[in-house]
Amino acid sequence: MASIWNTSSVTKVDASDAFQLPNITKFRIALCQLSVTSDKNLNLSRACSSIEYAAKQGAKLHVLPEMWNCPYSADYFSNYAEDFDNVDASPTLSMLSKAACDHGITILKAKHRKIHLFDIDIPGEISFKESDTFTAGDKPTIVDTEVGRIGVGICHDIRFPELAMLYRKRGVHIICYPAAFNMSTGELLWELVQRARAVDNQLFVATCSPSRDSGGYYTIWGHSTLVGPSGELISTSGHEEAVVIAEIDHSKIELQRKSLPLDDQKREDIYKFIET
Repeated sequence: MASIWNTSSVTKVDASDAFQLPNITKFRIALCQLSVTSDKNLNLSRACSSIEYAAKQGAKLHVLPEMWNCPYSADYFSNYAEDFDNVDASPTLSMLSKAACDHGITILKAKHRKIHLFDIDIPGEISFKESDTFTAGDKPTIVDTEVGRIGVGICHDIRFPELAMLYRKRGVHIICYPAAFNMSTGELLWELVQRARAVDNQLFVATCSPSRDSGGYYTIWGHSTLVGPSGELISTSGHEEAVVIAEIDHSKIELQRKSLPLDDQKREDIYKFIET
């Protein structure tokens, strides 16, 4: 699950909208790397405490991990599922909406269905097929908030540069990827793909993972991270439960794009990005 809950209105945007600076151009982001257990109430309590702590540190945008209120295991999915159309019947949404209102913050919380499902088979290491359990989404997710236009991906979505390119084309400032990479792909690719998506599109990339001691199908890599528009590593955690507080300055996007105007240098006479 990934979503965006804003204390103000959340606005879907269309493909014609271009890059512009938001109302708030410099702010703190919190990446709440949580330890996920089989006790849903405990998971909600930990998330609430992390949000409260980060809000006291001045964080305006809060990101939670992939599957943070439920172990990443099909054995739990049906029992932990909630009706998002009825906030009163959804303890997760109720907690998040209350926290957003109480602290005057934005919490990453818009409905996004993972577009790219993670099917992997590495002999002797990991064999896992999300497509046995989930149906892939068919839409990108972009929302406007007071701290900027945010594009959402979940975990394996980060491996596909086309989605990030689309988000840049639509004026996104930050791409947020709640994720739960395993130990094999985490060590090899986690930081690499974040920096690639950020530097290629000259925007911020924020990732948030459960901590390594979380329950589920496999051992999780952790290392929630914020990367800047020139591919620089701004801040990251280890693998334990933690809250990463870092600063986002949207003027860095403008500076990077003026210094290196990639859009002007693209050879659309040879190749072209076409939106459908």
